[in-house]
Amino acid sequence: MIIDDLTIRIQAGKGGDGIIAFNKNKGAQGPTGGRGGNGGNILFIGVSDLGALNALRNRKVFKAEDGKNGRHQLNDGTAGEDFVIKVPVGTVIHNLTNKTSQEIIKTGEQVLVAKGGHGGKGNFLFRGPHATSPKRFQEGLPGEQFNIRLELKLIADIGIIGLPNVGKSSLLNELTKAKSKVANYHFTTLEPHLGVYYDLILADIPGLIEGASDGKGLGVKFLRHVERTRVLFHLVSAESEDPVKDYKTIRKELGAYNKSLLEKDEYLFLSKTDMSDTAIIKKKLTKLKKLNKNASVLSIHDMDSITSVQKILNKIAEEK
Repeated sequence: MIIDDLTIRIQAGKGGDGIIAFNKNKGAQGPTGGRGGNGGNILFIGVSDLGALNALRNRKVFKAEDGKNGRHQLNDGTAGEDFVIKVPVGTVIHNLTNKTSQEIIKTGEQVLVAKGGHGGKGNFLFRGPHATSPKRFQEGLPGEQFNIRLELKLIADIGIIGLPNVGKSSLLNELTKAKSKVANYHFTTLEPHLGVYYDLILADIPGLIEGASDGKGLGVKFLRHVERTRVLFHLVSAESEDPVKDYKTIRKELGAYNKSLLEKDEYLFLSKTDMSDTAIIKKKLTKLKKLNKNASVLSIHDMDSITSVQKILNKIAEEK
């Protein structure tokens, strides 16, 4: 099971305290208290592992190392080590405390989310013409602390969408079964599946129903995963009595959630055509072509239609 939504608390390290110290060498005078080291930062880094959030689910607080206190003979305390949290590429980091958000969209991309506190000054830094033997020091400052919500949004080249039971999973399996790797992931709130077609990542994102943008069914849990896809493969079942209505239902929900989703390149497929009469299919396809010029028939049992889909994927791969 893959975690795709998680709330945690992060605490950057506290800065070390400065100290009061004086030169211990015979005949020498003066303050020698060093300053404290800075506290460690909290960093997030993008990784390709979609299951990276799973490692965080049993721990609620993530804390970086505190800076060490200053030392004698002008030696500063060492800085605390940064704490690096690995998150899947496609994760949005919502800072619930200060109401800001940051996104990680590339493997290896690193984001500083909480800064460690500065180390305090030792008495050496308080010396002056009128304070040759200061007995002052400064405590280290606390590190930043935030409540963080981590929201994973899939990044895929192709998003396969449609009402339930239109053949999305079957198409994904047909296209990727002979390739080098196929990955199936079970999410907490939905069950998208990923497949790899050469260099393209395909995501079968299930369960969109009428009212999803208002929270019905899988609701926005589904829709957020559509946002990051480059191209949409929209499947409408030939078994439907009104495929035009089905198509418009999905489009309405996409637009209600985010109008930019309607601007994505979209290929429309009348699926499961092996289950219907040829004349009926032709009539339904003609109606769909009026809504989307890229409409075509599809059946996993018809290799000609699968070949047509593969040609589309090859073209997208070349453009990528």
